[in-house]
Amino acid sequence: MTDRASSAVSGANSKPDVRDRSIGDIIADTRNLSVEQVEKIVAHQKQTGARFGEAAIALGFASSDDVLFALAQQYHYPLAAEDQRKLSPELVTLNQPFSAQSEAFRALRSQIIMRVLGDEGSERHSLAVVSPDNGDGKTFFAANLAVTLAQLGGRTLLVDADMRSPRLHEVFGLTNATGLSGILSGRSENQVVQQVPSVPNLFLLPVGATPPNPVELVERPAFGLLVRELAGKFDHVVVDTPAGSLGSDAAVIASKCGAAVIIARKNSSRVEALQQLVSLLSDGRTKLAGVVINEF
Repeated sequence: MTDRASSAVSGANSKPDVRDRSIGDIIADTRNLSVEQVEKIVAHQKQTGARFGEAAIALGFASSDDVLFALAQQYHYPLAAEDQRKLSPELVTLNQPFSAQSEAFRALRSQIIMRVLGDEGSERHSLAVVSPDNGDGKTFFAANLAVTLAQLGGRTLLVDADMRSPRLHEVFGLTNATGLSGILSGRSENQVVQQVPSVPNLFLLPVGATPPNPVELVERPAFGLLVRELAGKFDHVVVDTPAGSLGSDAAVIASKCGAAVIIARKNSSRVEALQQLVSLLSDGRTKLAGVVINEF
């Protein structure tokens, strides 16, 4: 798409839906470009055949971040602000939504929806994200998958059920004062679900206080009832779990969720441990979406 001077200036006196505006309009407004600057950009476009954003960057009137912001605005796509990207570098699907890594997460999202989350007319499943060991990238995967699910427009809940070493609240920069452990231990807690500010339709249920008996808490009927209730209130529920090597938590959580995806790390995960986890989940009532090899 090539934007002309008229399109870049025409939005000055009107405010149409941002998705109806050109990239040039959005960049011009974001950077407060003058008519003279816009004309220079258009002249550079004619000389080089570049797009408006490329020409603006070449002339020093805009940055690559400005172009990404304009694309995100035009296509109604969540994009983290620059300061947020530094705080949460793991959220590649939010920080770099048009990167190859983000595209890989979208491909995985499609596969998971087709395999376990998109069965019409059947019982709705939550998805447990499990891995054999610490450091496999389970939390990284759960967070980015949840972002891509929310980007589809459906209400998505990310549950931190890793009551041994919870980390999702840190990834999203949210508080961890109350959460899942309080609910399961019978303490009445209000407003435990938090909305992620930078991602419309994405919510987080953190762990809260780290309990001394995580396995017993998830084995109680209350956890299964809670998971079913949440699956009825949200379009998608993604549940992070402790590493399989730390105990039976992950297998118990996966059985209550009804579906799971296994994360293994390239050149790190042991084949025997991975096989044992696959066998354990397959022997139960968990619907296994597959195994994802994390190369990062």
